[in-house]
Amino acid sequence: MASAAIVASARAFLRPHRYLLLLSPTRRRLSANAAAASAASSTAVRRNVVDVLRERGLVEATTSESLGSASASPGQLKAYCGFDPTAESLHLGNLLGLVALSWFRRCGHTAVALVGGATGRVGDPSGKSAERPELDLAAVEANSDAIKSLIAQILDRVPEPSHHSQSDENLSLEQNEQPLNKSGGENMGSFLILDNYDWWKDITLLDFLKEVGRFARVGTMIAKESVKKRLMSDDGMSYTEFTYQLLQGYDFLHMFKNMGVNVQIGGSDQWGNITAGTELIRKILQVEGAHGLTFPLLLKSDGTKFGKTEDGAIWLSSKMLSPYKFYQYFFSVPDVDVIRFMKILTFTSLDEIQDLEESMKKPGYVPNMVQRRLAEEVTRFVHGREGLEEALKATEALRPGAQTQLNAQTIEGIADDVPSCSLPYDQVLKSPLVDLAVSTSLLASKSAVKRLIKQGGLYLNNIRIDSEDKLVEESDIVDGKVLLLSAGKKNKMVVRIS
Repeated sequence: MASAAIVASARAFLRPHRYLLLLSPTRRRLSANAAAASAASSTAVRRNVVDVLRERGLVEATTSESLGSASASPGQLKAYCGFDPTAESLHLGNLLGLVALSWFRRCGHTAVALVGGATGRVGDPSGKSAERPELDLAAVEANSDAIKSLIAQILDRVPEPSHHSQSDENLSLEQNEQPLNKSGGENMGSFLILDNYDWWKDITLLDFLKEVGRFARVGTMIAKESVKKRLMSDDGMSYTEFTYQLLQGYDFLHMFKNMGVNVQIGGSDQWGNITAGTELIRKILQVEGAHGLTFPLLLKSDGTKFGKTEDGAIWLSSKMLSPYKFYQYFFSVPDVDVIRFMKILTFTSLDEIQDLEESMKKPGYVPNMVQRRLAEEVTRFVHGREGLEEALKATEALRPGAQTQLNAQTIEGIADDVPSCSLPYDQVLKSPLVDLAVSTSLLASKSAVKRLIKQGGLYLNNIRIDSEDKLVEESDIVDGKVLLLSAGKKNKMVVRIS
């Protein structure tokens, strides 16, 4: 009777909860050529997703070698990655998780994005030197909603043919490794977006301690790398953070039992939290079949984090960082990193990436050509075709020396991404451009401005200035509202006319 009561209690504790199912909308019609190519390749064997990730440098470790065989057949895996709502947007550090989830979809499996509406109120200590600031309930809920919307937009995008290959219309999917199921998107796996608050809100502390806590061993928890580092720090670690690995572990347990989620993926700093989940599943449910996979953190070749700038994080939401600025960040990747980023952040075939790498070594290589490709591919994945077009349009329009006709809307579109100032109309009209460049802080001194003019590096509205005596005329003020000053290719100043 006692054992029956324990089983009944566990079943009640692990009951299923409501969750959000987001399936892909009806896909756009394929062209006649694409449809023919799809039919011809419909019998092709799908790639093993673990092999794909490993080939591209996206596997740091797995909890079991059996994951490779389990992933051989499409539809066998439901893989999840967690995203805590610490801000109203995901950032570049989260991008690898979204890329990896997309690979699971493209290989015919189900991708699950778990937003930590509950765990976000605690804060993951992994990779942190101090406890996260506490967020109020309203902020967590608002951030969760914004992140769910962002993830849905990114994961739901249909892979598009490459625009850099031999023929857009007749491109074979062998050349452009988009969906590996060879069907242009229709047979891709679905995706789910869940919020762990949906089940945590009904769990009491006593329930958790009784049904989960008694299976956790303190020695094992302390041995986790994320815990050891914090315990050795001056600030130590709070009990709240110490229990985080059990919270994340229970998330895996709950989804494994109630939703069939059998793989957890995350950055290498998540290894301790991931193994906490596989251990709980094995101990509580006494079954095998739960897997973990980690990918390397997104680092530059010098070992520093990729995605951190002097201005802060590189956000994935266009509300916090424009597609233009996002594109420019990837366009500025150094040569030493660009090929590796092409492999881990894009869906371009490895054969094509190898061709790009070889082209960089040949005489006559156009600088930043591969960076341009990287920027286009990642911007399309994160911001869609429309976001990429916006970024390309702004990039071309704002390029010093470009022949594109500028308008106030285009200039205002980048005003949040470059320095700007406001000046009265009468202070600008007939003002010497040398003085204006200094008063707007584009350059530090008149001598610096004059030197730049002699070098051919000063531009007004993308037009090179050749004379130190240039005055700002009424016709220079774009739409009667703004000016765009440029010192070289990168330093710009938007001057709003009031």
